[in-house]
Amino acid sequence: MLKSFWLCLLRRLLSVLRYAGIGLLTLVLLFAYLPVPYTGVMLERQIDAWLDGNSRYQALHQWRPLTQISPHLLQAVVAAEDQKFLQHSGFDLQAIEKALVYNSKGRKVRGASTLSQQTAKNVFLWTGRSWLRKGLETGITLLLEGAWGKQRILEVYLNSVEFGPGIYGAEAAAQRFFGVSAQRLSRSQAALLAAVLPNPHRFLVQSPSPYVRKRQQWILKQMQQLGPVQRQLR
Repeated sequence: MLKSFWLCLLRRLLSVLRYAGIGLLTLVLLFAYLPVPYTGVMLERQIDAWLDGNSRYQALHQWRPLTQISPHLLQAVVAAEDQKFLQHSGFDLQAIEKALVYNSKGRKVRGASTLSQQTAKNVFLWTGRSWLRKGLETGITLLLEGAWGKQRILEVYLNSVEFGPGIYGAEAAAQRFFGVSAQRLSRSQAALLAAVLPNPHRFLVQSPSPYVRKRQQWILKQMQQLGPVQRQLR
């Protein structure tokens, strides 16, 4: 009797996992061509707002194709977040090794997520650190690299990343902080947006701290060394 119960439970679990896998693969294939209207992180933030009793919370998000986003912002996020983006296959193994050594010394935890991994997390998963999320993120990253390619990954990233509380994507951020479209962002504005990406709830575009300003200047220098990203995507 007990054995039959556990076998039945296992079959149901495997069935759920199978359908979840099929659903995920379907979304990955659809989002290779269609705009991403809503993401896992957006849902997480909305649920957090409801639980906190914040009924006024509203996510700002407007999809824009890569051709309508300033090349300066492409350059800035690659310079700031993942300078090997165009070379790796989803994972920067050297950065991961360095992070493991750094974290083993008991200091503040340092991440090594590439833009591909961040896109997988932002669109399909949730924030926070856990082995479950990291395992799912790894599998989804491999799917994105194979089904989307670098240009699409960067396009989705720039349309889904959170630049401030409730502000998702380049267009919403450009309009909210600078009163311009994403296409008209200057080098300095793009670098400032990229400077807050480690933690857009702590580092604010509208009132940048000395650390954010210093990081902005570092990003501007890295952008100059990196060269045009858009041309390399073709």
